[in-house]
Amino acid sequence: VQLAESGGGLVQPGGSLRLSCQASGSFLDLRAFGWFRQAPGKEREGVSCIMISDSSTYTADSVKGRFIISRDNAKNTVYLQMNSLKPEDTAVYYCAAVDRFKMSYYCSGSSPPRGSEYAYWGQGTQVTVSS
Repeated sequence: VQLAESGGGLVQPGGSLRLSCQASGSFLDLRAFGWFRQAPGKEREGVSCIMISDSSTYTADSVKGRFIISRDNAKNTVYLQMNSLKPEDTAVYYCAAVDRFKMSYYCSGSSPPRGSEYAYWGQGTQVTVSS
């Protein structure tokens, strides 16, 4: 499975961006998707995740109310709509996916996604929020 991200760029504070992550092959090969970000000098953060099979999602407190994760199964694509962007959202954003055989994994609102459980990763896309 290969993941291709798009949609990053430079935006002013308060602006919006929509990141896309398209998976090669079928969503049936996957169990969940996640978005992670890493800013210079900081640890990677699990921003959001979504299950393929149902509507369960997780969104980090740092972006709750501003970022929305969604998926389009017909297009094998997951989105991260980012609104009211702040300078502290500046980071490289990565899309990742959990293999369908990892039956123990479940994305829920109670715990952030852990990168170690995601088998497939995109190349990352830079998001810069600056005036």
